[in-house]
Amino acid sequence: MLNFLVIDKIIKDALVEDMPYGDITTDLLIPQESTSSAVLLAKENGILCGIDVAKRVFEILDGSIKFEKLKTDGDNIQKGDVLAKIQGKTRAILMGERLALNLLQRMSGIATFTNMLAQKIKGYRATVTDTRKTIPLLRMLDKYAVFVGGGKNHRYSLSDAVLIKDNHIKAVGSITEAVKRAKENVPHTMKVEVEVRNMQEFEEALASGADIIMLDHFTVDEMKKAVEKAEGRVLIEASGNINIDNIEEIAKTGVDIISVGSITHSVKSLDISLDFVD
Repeated sequence: MLNFLVIDKIIKDALVEDMPYGDITTDLLIPQESTSSAVLLAKENGILCGIDVAKRVFEILDGSIKFEKLKTDGDNIQKGDVLAKIQGKTRAILMGERLALNLLQRMSGIATFTNMLAQKIKGYRATVTDTRKTIPLLRMLDKYAVFVGGGKNHRYSLSDAVLIKDNHIKAVGSITEAVKRAKENVPHTMKVEVEVRNMQEFEEALASGADIIMLDHFTVDEMKKAVEKAEGRVLIEASGNINIDNIEEIAKTGVDIISVGSITHSVKSLDISLDFVD
C-alpha cells in the first residue's frame, strides 16, 4: 500500500520545507566526514507504523547510511524498545531526525488509536474505517497507518467512489434524483453511497436503490431501526461523534461500517525519540 514514488516526493518536499538553505547549525558544527550511530527508541507503548518511511528519509539524505530495522510495521511495541539502529554521516542523521520522527510518530499514533477502536468492536460484524479528514498531502501515509492498526480504508479521494452528501442533495433537489443520476452514469464497478440525517431520508435512500447508506449523527435507537428496515439489502455505515467510549454500543446495533474522523484529524502522536549512542 505504500507507493514510494509518491512517498519520496513527500519526503523531498518536506526536507526542502525544513531546510530550504541547508541546516545552518549542523553545517557550522559538524565536519562533513563525521559519522555517528543512533537508535530510534519507543517512549510509550503502541503499534509501530512508518518504520520504512523513516528509513527512506535517511536514505534520501545519505545513500550510504545503514538503517537496521529491529521492529516492523504492525508490531506491538513497548516503552524502551529499540526500533532501529542507524549508522552513517552525522549531518544526514541530524538533518533527517525531525522529519523521520514527525512521520513515524504520526503514523504510529494513528495505527495505535485505530487498533484501540478495532479491539473494542472485535466480535461484532462492524469494521472501523477512516475518512478523508487527513492532513493534506499525507493521505497515503494516514490511510496506510489505519490499515496497519487493524482498520479499513474508506475512499481515498473524490475520484474513486460516489458518496452523495447533504450539499449534493440540496444542489440536485432530492436523494431520489441524486441516486438516479449517479446510477445512470457510474462505472459498473463502483457503488453509490448516500449520507442521510434522519429516518425519512434513510427510507428515501433505501427506496432509491443506494448501495450503502451513511447514518450521520443518528442515535443508537435510530441506528437499530435503520438496520432492521434495511434487512441486509444495503450496507449501513454509522458516522458522527464516534469515539472510544461509544463505539462498542454503536457496533451492537448491527451496522456494517463505523467511520471515525478523529482517527486521522485528531491523532495523538506516539512518543518516539532518536538518540545518539556511543
